[in-house]
Order: sequence, then structure tokens, then C-alpha cells
Amino acid sequence: MLPLIRFQDIADILIMSFLVYQLYRWFKNTKTLQVLIGLGSLGVLYVVTKNLGLFMTSWILQELGTVFFILVIVIFQGEIRQALYRFSLFRNLFGREERGTPVDFLQLSTTVFTLAASRTGALIVFQRDEPLDEYLLHGVPVDSLLSGQLIATIFQNGTPLHDGAVLVKDGRVAQASSHLPLSTSPDLPQQFGTRHRAALGLTERSDAVVVVVSEERGAVSLFRGGEMTPIPTPELLAEALNGLLSHTARESGTLGNGFRQTLFADLRAKTLVLLLITAAWIMITGRQGEIITVTTPLRFHNLPENLSLIKSDPEAVDLQLKVLSSLIPTPKSSDLVADLDLSAIKEGSTIITVKNDDVKLPLGVVVSAVTPATVKVVTDRKVSRDFPVTVKTLKRLPGRRRLLGVRAEPESVTVEGPQRLVDRIESIQTEEVDLSGITQSVTLEKKLISPGPSIRLLRGDKVRIGIELSRK
Repeated sequence: MLPLIRFQDIADILIMSFLVYQLYRWFKNTKTLQVLIGLGSLGVLYVVTKNLGLFMTSWILQELGTVFFILVIVIFQGEIRQALYRFSLFRNLFGREERGTPVDFLQLSTTVFTLAASRTGALIVFQRDEPLDEYLLHGVPVDSLLSGQLIATIFQNGTPLHDGAVLVKDGRVAQASSHLPLSTSPDLPQQFGTRHRAALGLTERSDAVVVVVSEERGAVSLFRGGEMTPIPTPELLAEALNGLLSHTARESGTLGNGFRQTLFADLRAKTLVLLLITAAWIMITGRQGEIITVTTPLRFHNLPENLSLIKSDPEAVDLQLKVLSSLIPTPKSSDLVADLDLSAIKEGSTIITVKNDDVKLPLGVVVSAVTPATVKVVTDRKVSRDFPVTVKTLKRLPGRRRLLGVRAEPESVTVEGPQRLVDRIESIQTEEVDLSGITQSVTLEKKLISPGPSIRLLRGDKVRIGIELSRK
């Protein structure tokens, strides 16, 4: 029977669905997604074998899962770093503030189609929010204003920089003749060459926009998010670039129709992810663990400075715990403690209610009931007094020696504790001193014995004892 759906449960499902969909969108058509699917399949197999009682298989899968997790971190550290960058909520607050130089996208598009008409290959990369430095290799710095004439000159056959990609950042040409990572996707048709595979590889790993001019076919293609779109006219290319790269268009696209278009885009994949996360949530939380009872000790804090704790009744309470999922391990009694706040307590007897918040529990475990629900705490006014030290001796001296004197240094100690207990003290005794093994005058060090657990010895708990014997 499913538990009552809470608002937190809906938020839990939606947040996980968003994260999983983002991972799918970023890593689709890459080997990373295939590895993630493989690890997910192993995770599902581990849960199934564990619930079926296949101890050897589930143990092996658990050990392999740890090894695979480390291997994934080592092998895909670049992809993980990029994913963490994309998940950063504050990168737009502390990133670049400059808007860049305005670009005449129609002039640039006209130049691109002029190159296509002359069968001149070109590869133009537009950096957006995510940095591309780790993906571009062997680039030659240019740092010039972007113009159609500059692009036509760079990609003209025979020029030193025509082979490779041009990087456009903030409206300026930052690099030329750069090498890009190649895609390994099998979905790219065989007739497309290295430029198309490089554009696909970069857009699979980042949010960059790449324009490709095919040297063999004289066609223009636009790459974004690991997808290729053929562009038939300069006007359509200019419109697409303006919508993707213009800051005004990108900011306005987060509202109104742009928001609805983003919400309903790729609806089938989003629905599938939502269904999978919902099924996983039902599997994890639908079969709740049983209610268990554990005994936990009481601990106290914030006791006023002028009071001393004498006792509490009881010294431990029974907790009825409800585990929200059978996948959550049952908490052990030794790991739990009920910590009560005594800041508002008064001298004498006080009844304190044990609240659920007083018990620190693991995530997914809640308190159903506390028995008893109240605790009687007895306190007394704290006092401190000086008492003489009494040396406790045992047995007799050997031979005919006589004990001339026993002296403790210091002769008195200060104790602190509840007044009613301090009033009953006459002296503070030391540990037993066995006289049967003493043959000459000697000085020993012994510990003081506290009269009770509520009594505290100030300025140390050891004294020096001088024992003086007569001569033979």
C-alpha cells in the first residue's frame, strides 16, 4: 500500500527527473550515456538480486559497483567537470559581465553561403556560456572584430589558417586553425567528413553553436546540442544565429512562448524520464519498513551554571521508529541518543517532555512514539566547599616499626556539587595505602575518591601522601 503523497515527495520526483533529463540531454549520443545506462542496469540488477535473497550475486555486484564508480570518475573526469559546471547555480552571477561586440549576423551568413557556393570548407565555433578552452587545441590567437571579410580571408584555400576551426567569443574572433574533439556517434552519415564530426563532437560536450560549410557538397549546417540542422538560406542562418547568440533574444526567450517551448520540447524523453523516476520512487518508498522499538539513553545540555543535576527518572526511553523505506538500514540502539535541553529548568524537580526533535535520526527514519513521554529531572543549587583529605590506610607495618605520621599534601581540597549532597560530606578520602609493603619513610601519590557521580573535585584529583616511620 502506497503512503500518502506529500508535497516533499512531488518535489523529490520532479528534482530527480530534472537532473536525470539534463544528464540524458548533455550526454546523449556519447559513450558517457552508454556507460551510465550500463551502471544503471547493474544497479537495478543489484536491487533485484538483493530482494530475492541471492546473496553471492548481490555481494559481487556491490563490490563491482564500487570499482566501476571509481573507474567512471577517472575515465570521465572531463565530462563530470563539465556537468558540475552546468549545474552551478551561481556561475551566471560571477561570470563575465560584458555583453560582447554586436555582430552583423546577416553579413556573416552571406559570407558563409558565398564560401559554400565556391565549395570552400569552413568551421566556425560560437562560444556561449560554457568555456571551451579545454576542447580547442593548437589554436592561433587572433583577437579581432568579427566580420564577413575576415572569415572569408581565413578560410580561403592556401592561407595559413584555413585548416581548422575559428572560435568566436563575445563578438570577436579569438582563435583560428583550432582542432576540435571528434564525435564517435554512429548516427552521423558516412558522407559527412571531419568538419561535421568535429562540430558534432564539440556540441555534444558543450553548449557551443557551430556552423559548418561542406567543401564536397557546398551545403551549410548548424550544430547545437549534438544535433545537426541543414540551413538552406542566409536569412535562415542569420535568424538562427541571432536567436541562439544574441543576449536580448536569449534573455527574452526565458519568458512567455520561449518558456513554454522549452517546457514542452523533447516531450517524449521528458515523459519517459518522469515515469522512470516515479517508478523508482514507488519502489524505494512504496514498501515501507516496519515499526521498531529501540532503547536510547538520555543526555542533557544547557544546564544553568548555578544548578547541579542529581538524577533523572528514567535514565533511558523507548523509541518507536518508523523507517520510510525498506532500503534504509535499521538504526542501531548504540547510534541513538535523546538529547534534552535543560536551559529552562528550575531548582528541584522538573518534568520535561521528550520531543521527536530531541532525537537525532538518520535520513528516512522518523519517531512514531516515545515511552515514557516525560522525564523527571531533579536538580539542586550548586555549591563549592573545602574539605580535609583523609588518608585511608590498609594492614599494618612490617616488623617493629611504628607509624609516626601520615600527611596529605594538600591537606584539603575543593569540591563542587549539589548542596544536599555536599552537606553530607565530612572529608574526602584517598585510595587505600597498603602499609604492609612499606619499610621506610616514603612519599606516595594517590588519587582522591569522589563521594558521588554528581560531586566534582576541583584543582585535580591527586594528592601526595607523606608516610613517616620510626627507626628500628
